[in-house]
Amino acid sequence: MTRSAARTGAAALALPFRATPVAAGTSLVLTVLAGVAPATGAWLTMLLVDELTSGAASAGRAAFLAVASALAGGLAGALLYLVGHLGEVVRHRVTLTVESRLFERVASLPGLRHIEDPAFHDRLRLAEQAAQEAPGTVTQFAQELVRSAVLLGGFAGAALAVWPPMALLLLASALTAVLARLATVRREAATEEAWVATDRRRLFYRALLTDVRAAKEIRLFGLGTLLHTRMIGSLAAVSRARLAVARRGTLAQSGLALLGAAVTGAGTVAVATNVVAGGASVGDLVLFLGAVTGVQAGLTGVVLQLGDAGRAVRLFGHYLDVLGTGDDLPAGTRTPPPRAAVELRDVWFRYADDGPWVLRGVNLTIPAGTAVGLAGVNGAGKSTLVKLLCRFYDPQRGTITWDGVDLRELDVTALRARIGVVFQEFMTYDLTAAENIGIGQVTHLDDRPRIVEAARAAHADETLTALPRGYDTVLSRTHTDDAERAGVTLSGGQWQRVALARCLMRADAGLIVLDEPTSGLDAEGEHRVHGILRRHAAGRTRLLISHRMSALRDAELIATLVDGRIAERGGHDELMDAGGEYARLFRLQAGGYQDARVR
Repeated sequence: MTRSAARTGAAALALPFRATPVAAGTSLVLTVLAGVAPATGAWLTMLLVDELTSGAASAGRAAFLAVASALAGGLAGALLYLVGHLGEVVRHRVTLTVESRLFERVASLPGLRHIEDPAFHDRLRLAEQAAQEAPGTVTQFAQELVRSAVLLGGFAGAALAVWPPMALLLLASALTAVLARLATVRREAATEEAWVATDRRRLFYRALLTDVRAAKEIRLFGLGTLLHTRMIGSLAAVSRARLAVARRGTLAQSGLALLGAAVTGAGTVAVATNVVAGGASVGDLVLFLGAVTGVQAGLTGVVLQLGDAGRAVRLFGHYLDVLGTGDDLPAGTRTPPPRAAVELRDVWFRYADDGPWVLRGVNLTIPAGTAVGLAGVNGAGKSTLVKLLCRFYDPQRGTITWDGVDLRELDVTALRARIGVVFQEFMTYDLTAAENIGIGQVTHLDDRPRIVEAARAAHADETLTALPRGYDTVLSRTHTDDAERAGVTLSGGQWQRVALARCLMRADAGLIVLDEPTSGLDAEGEHRVHGILRRHAAGRTRLLISHRMSALRDAELIATLVDGRIAERGGHDELMDAGGEYARLFRLQAGGYQDARVR
């Protein structure tokens, strides 16, 4: 085991004593006793056999030894049951601890760089697997190791006393088995790491086949067979790799089992010959056979669990790596100033160091209390700019300031608390209607009057009140509520109003960003939403992003983003007169509505 593996194993072994020290400590003590009991029973059995074959047996002594031997055997069995139960207690609590720590770390990552990195998701998949398996496996192995060490110590001493060479033969057999198992472990862990991306794709295809959001297209386009084939193909590829490793391990272990049988046979012949020659007693032969059986059973248990434990320790390294993942954004400390005057100065950004620039020297000022519209075709960089304003990423060059203070100097949690956003790809949570709105301001999740007020402002109240259980209705087709009652779903436009209400929960937000807030609404709904925004967000800084050019024309300032640069800025009339990109897009869209019959 390398030094790194040793540290990983030590960290895994320490977890039970941190998660539940009393249960783990008690389990350790009982494990030691469980290892002592079989050797004690074998020794008492030897004494009983010698007593019965001595020719001058005492009935009282024989009865005592028989009872004591039976009690030792019964105690060994009872201790194993107790250790097994305590092991379950420890494993449950350790699993709870590691799962909590793992996803607490994932949830606390301040930016999106890791979350949007496929390699991180592969590591997270391995870490999650380790969190579920490694602590229990390593704990069980540690218990088995302690019990077997005590057991082997007692039985090896007995074998050494009866026939000294046997101890050396058993040691050689054990070392060979351990080395073979460790080699298998390395191959198994390497296979898991090599195929994790394929296995994650299998889970992706499986999830799609049961995803309500994808169900319509899957059936319309006949994608079921394609997704099923790819899922099974991924599973088959991973299974073939795992079975190839298992096959090699099985052949090695089978050979070692035959070697162990040969060692046992040689020792038994030697001791039996000595008994016939009068150099040992029948009790010695009984003790020897019990010792060899106990030693081999103990070694077999340890070697078999060594494989699982070694694989778990290697995977547990990924768990520790995820826990040790550094923040992808430096922590700021300053409190955001009251005025939400935002300015982008020569901002350059790309998602990877070797990737294309998405933003190229953007300069844009959003004065406090004004509404600025941002236009541009798909891929121009509008959504990326929103990510930077929310500080999910930091620009590689240039600065973004909030009332003159660089966003990197501001406490990221406090900054985001001052921002309300309706994202273009907003989430539809399988939660109640009230919760879907209330999560916009988690501290007011149970404030029903405030939730209803936000829903009314977004013109969602009438829809939600009419649901079977009103605001307590679960908005889902795949989940039920606590009373096992089926949920319902909303139309796209209704969901968009809920998302808007979620944003409006932040009544104290200094900056409101609306990225396509009316894309799912009809003309009447769009008109209402813009009226809501003008009333509700009056006096607050707003950034409006929309492909519907009519949604931007009333903004005090409109900027057009072209290939990652601000190509022009000004009011609607000014930009139309300039005849640039904004005018081109506006006329192109307006042309679809022009009709000689419209006056």
